[in-house]
Amino acid sequence: MGIIHKTGCILCAQNCGLEVEVEDNRIVKVKGDRSNVRSEGYVCRKGMNIAYHQHNADRLKHPLKRVGNAFERISWDQAIDEIGEKLREIVDRHGPRSFAYMGGGGQGCHFEAAFGVRLMRGLGSRYHYSALTQEFSGLFWVNGRMHGRQNIHAEIDAEETDFLLVFGWNGMQSHQIPQTPKQLLRIAKDPDKLLVVIDPRLTETAKVANIHLPIRPGTDALLMRAMIAIILQEGWENRDYIEKHTSGLDDIRGLFMNFDARAAVRTCNLNYDQVREICRLFATRKSCLRYDLGIMMNRHSAVSSYLAVTLEAICGRIGVRGGNVFHGQMMPLGAHSDERDPKTWRTVATNFPAIVGCFPPNAMPEEILSNHPERLRAVIVSGANPLRSYADTTAYVKAFKRLDLLVTAELAMTETALLSHYVLPSRSAYESWDGTFFPFSFPGIFFQMRRPIIEPDGEPLELGEIHLRLADRLGLIPPIPDSLYNAAEEGRSAFGLALMDYAAKEPAALGAMPFILGKTLGKVMGSVHKAALWGMMQAAPKPFRKNAAREGFTPGLGMGEELFQKIVDHPEGLWVGQVDPEENLANIRTEDGKINLVIPELRTELEDLDAAHEEQALKPDLTFPLVLMAGRHFSMNANTLMRNPAWNEGKRDCTLMMHAADAEALHVTDGQRVRVTTEAGSVEIELEVTDTAHRGHVVIPHGFGMVYDGKVHGVNVNLLTKNTNRDWLGTPMHRYVPCRVEAADIGISTVAM
Repeated sequence: MGIIHKTGCILCAQNCGLEVEVEDNRIVKVKGDRSNVRSEGYVCRKGMNIAYHQHNADRLKHPLKRVGNAFERISWDQAIDEIGEKLREIVDRHGPRSFAYMGGGGQGCHFEAAFGVRLMRGLGSRYHYSALTQEFSGLFWVNGRMHGRQNIHAEIDAEETDFLLVFGWNGMQSHQIPQTPKQLLRIAKDPDKLLVVIDPRLTETAKVANIHLPIRPGTDALLMRAMIAIILQEGWENRDYIEKHTSGLDDIRGLFMNFDARAAVRTCNLNYDQVREICRLFATRKSCLRYDLGIMMNRHSAVSSYLAVTLEAICGRIGVRGGNVFHGQMMPLGAHSDERDPKTWRTVATNFPAIVGCFPPNAMPEEILSNHPERLRAVIVSGANPLRSYADTTAYVKAFKRLDLLVTAELAMTETALLSHYVLPSRSAYESWDGTFFPFSFPGIFFQMRRPIIEPDGEPLELGEIHLRLADRLGLIPPIPDSLYNAAEEGRSAFGLALMDYAAKEPAALGAMPFILGKTLGKVMGSVHKAALWGMMQAAPKPFRKNAAREGFTPGLGMGEELFQKIVDHPEGLWVGQVDPEENLANIRTEDGKINLVIPELRTELEDLDAAHEEQALKPDLTFPLVLMAGRHFSMNANTLMRNPAWNEGKRDCTLMMHAADAEALHVTDGQRVRVTTEAGSVEIELEVTDTAHRGHVVIPHGFGMVYDGKVHGVNVNLLTKNTNRDWLGTPMHRYVPCRVEAADIGISTVAM
């Protein structure tokens, strides 16, 4: 019998609570943790299989340096010294824009970002490349214009809604809200509630929905414009709410009042009367709207986000119970970085602005391959695998080979690590103190700080510790007096007083605070991440402190210490705050305090978004007549976090899904090997024929094609995605990739129209 530990899953953003049995330093049993107040014992098959993430043959144990075509083991001192020297030389010679940091913590480990971002800024750079701007640039940019801050986003109030409208979200598989399958089934089975799914495929969520609208791929924005038009033309809008809480409707009303909604719905291949009734119900019931990558990584991404917020706003569904509400946050995900501010950096070759302080990964290959004098020459990749996670693997390989310095800090020998000059072993989520800041609960604010439950093998460090050591070598940490080290040994009260005294005297302290905490308090605690948590609680922003007081924490100077101790004392996680639902609209940060319905930059695209333009734009290309959905959330993928394919043994986990009618037209059959070709390249994959697919629309999941223990499993879908197939904010159109499919053993293509 092993030891039972309370921890959390790190394989998706819900981080469900787990009870893990560890025996002989290995995870031997996993179950859901009923004491976790957010997940309440719920866990999906991904969480049940975290042992495959923790224990795998590709785990890194020691720092490695590339020598020729091989790697040799080196010491941490040598690694940090050589990387620091090369990084300093590159930045001094070519300027701070020559360096970029790619990281941020992913699905489960956000504390490294505090250190990675400080390292980047300490070198004068602002180039933070993140998955946040791989998928959500349009959403964040629209938030900035309509809500006043890019990091303020309204999510569904699933507990209170009686009508959930879903666009391009397969929540039964991908989650995104706590206990998603249970919530969706509860809504769908309640005779007084309604679940409506708009998706080309008959997804697992569409199967349980009360109504499924199989929309034509790529026409979501057109349908949203039609829905707003129907509501305004019928007079179903919430006029009192619009008057009190929105601005600009009169300026945009003409875009909808004279719009031919019938023609638009016809172009979407849907029934007008059914769409009209859904509009009436959405406008008159306690409704909310949830959309996901199905439209965020599709045509008209930013416009779709704008139309979604506009639809919610004119029906009075933002900031109210049962609608789309602003969740409380311990820490915001990303910063506000308005591209109209001249201080906001842009990429030098592609001219993309920072969104929530981050840059789109699709731009990085061009930023490296450019001949611009300030092109990227050095990149630190931290807890990420761009060669499998981001668009256009071929372009990434070419670009990374041109870098003067590529450093990967990672759990395992990933495909990105294999191309690096230095590979630094990091501790896993179950060997570190770590946590996440996803704000997906309402009205409670939940937080869980995982603690180490596995002893690391070899010399891996917390990711934050790796950044700290590099910062120290680069001279980015101001001198720390012995008195501060001594105070840390005395206790946190003495340390807090000494830290305030030090910060008042040392101007550079604030900018380097995570490093200072890590070197002093982190040394005593045995974790730089744990020390960062303590510092975070002392400096918690005023809105969070108000929410913490509602949860029962004592207001005043001692609240930070109380929060920290409670978090440490509750490994299962706890509510650390409660928002006031009655004051939810106070989160709006626009100048007039209202939801701004006017975004001038989108006007032209909106005006052209009609049936005639879309029919022309959606005409099939004879070379690439099918539409590929490059990426699919389902129970058998976990991004690139699960490298050992044994967790899916016996399952069809990486196939090309195709409708039976298309397969018949192509003369291909279920189980056959087929070749999929796009502008970017070709792959061969097993065909899965299914009536859940939409005609003319094929699907390949992401998170496969990894080389594990010397063997490739599945297909890397990003060999088929072109990094330049993106919108004006850098978002890749992964959900709309023109392609063709043919039998793998023939040279002449037979295509389905």
